[in-house]
Amino acid sequence: MKALDIFIGGKWRPGGGEVLQSHFPADGSLNATLNAASLDDLEEAIAVGERAWRAPAWRNALPHQRARILHHVANEIEARVDELAQMQSRDNGKPLAETRGLVLSAAGTARYFAAACELLEGELPTPRIAQVLTFSRYEPLGVVAAITPWNSPIASEMQKIAPAIAAGNAVILKPAEATPLMALELARIFEQAGLPAGLLSVLPGKGSVIGDALAHHPRVRKISFTGGTNTGRHLAHVAAEKLIPASLELGGKSPTIVLEDADIEQAARGICYGIFSSGGQACIAGSRLFVHQHVYAPLMARLLELTRGLRIGNPFTEGTHVGPLINQKHRRSVMDYVALAQQEGGRVLCGGEVPADPQLAGGSYFQPTIIEGLNNQARTCREEIFGPVLVAMPFRDEAELIAEANDSVYGLAAGIWTRDSGRALRLSEQLEAGTVWINTYKVFSVSTPFGGFKESGLGREKGIQGLKAWMQQKSVYLATGNGINHWCD
Repeated sequence: MKALDIFIGGKWRPGGGEVLQSHFPADGSLNATLNAASLDDLEEAIAVGERAWRAPAWRNALPHQRARILHHVANEIEARVDELAQMQSRDNGKPLAETRGLVLSAAGTARYFAAACELLEGELPTPRIAQVLTFSRYEPLGVVAAITPWNSPIASEMQKIAPAIAAGNAVILKPAEATPLMALELARIFEQAGLPAGLLSVLPGKGSVIGDALAHHPRVRKISFTGGTNTGRHLAHVAAEKLIPASLELGGKSPTIVLEDADIEQAARGICYGIFSSGGQACIAGSRLFVHQHVYAPLMARLLELTRGLRIGNPFTEGTHVGPLINQKHRRSVMDYVALAQQEGGRVLCGGEVPADPQLAGGSYFQPTIIEGLNNQARTCREEIFGPVLVAMPFRDEAELIAEANDSVYGLAAGIWTRDSGRALRLSEQLEAGTVWINTYKVFSVSTPFGGFKESGLGREKGIQGLKAWMQQKSVYLATGNGINHWCD
């Protein structure tokens, strides 16, 4: 237990808002206390950020000079992998094996955008006007807002901070209220790496207070948000009123498809990882399972065997597969969905309960759960549960499958399991999803754009697009001759 300062305009001090507490989901113990940011703190952070990004020393910094800071950040993260992974596990309860991966992912993201900002080129269009050279270049937006979720803080935060800084902006980061630890530690790492004061502020607090005020602020020139669809819809309205860009990575109800020729072992293991890793608390979790009727029985038998063998336990225990959910309130929500599924006619094949182990009684644990007997119209199949709950449904033909898989307001991700790569590619073209995995699931590359269709979001993170999303394009016309415009003769 310790008291934490927050990072406002390059200074560490207590926030002017209410007291927040960070709890360890495995047993409810207190990680830290801190004072949230106040609206006055927000005004200060934005004012300092506005001056910082306009300062000639930063505005005129060459790409390799910005890249050097990001390389320092990556080096520091890699040197502290175990320490940061433990901090991340304390923050949201994910097992160490997962948080180590997230920490290394954050380092890789910093390195990628360090390279990307050095390689980003403007454009030199083919001449269309005699004696006029035209070209375009990319410039920063200014002060930008990054609002992140609690399920993967260090990865989500770096996916916003790194490209925004590489592009030359000043970033105001509003982490999830439940998980402030990693955001504040990242601020310390950027500060140590030499980032000029004011270019990054971290303002913990309630989304309805700090997040909303940040989005509405007239000096904020972009909103980037990862989280629930309802909040994303609200922020899209705010951005539309201000006529500023918004990147929104929102909810999902992703279908996983097993065709009749799939490798049963490969599919079962991939499905298990895709829904139950992170305790199902992932926007891309493969929560709707469509299995061809010819392989439904063997696939389900193996999947149930694997699921029942998952080790539920303390995130710091080596070999733990599934840690606690983020808190007791969220666990109650997941339990309510399981009860709803049963009311809708679903049969719980495994899980569906709080673990009986008395050593887990103090945490917000929930068993990995598989349900069958529902159709795609059930609420359990249409609403995002954000927990370790999988609904399995057999299908007969491909047309039926595509219609069912696409019958969702969401379109974030999908998975296909088959030995026929040509058929898989044809199916991937018909699926309404921003990411389609074939014979794998929940793997990422920072060089590949990520985002959703439909109510799963707007815009893309990662890749060169993810850098340009934090910039605005300026076109320049340069007359190369001495011609005189005679219009006013």
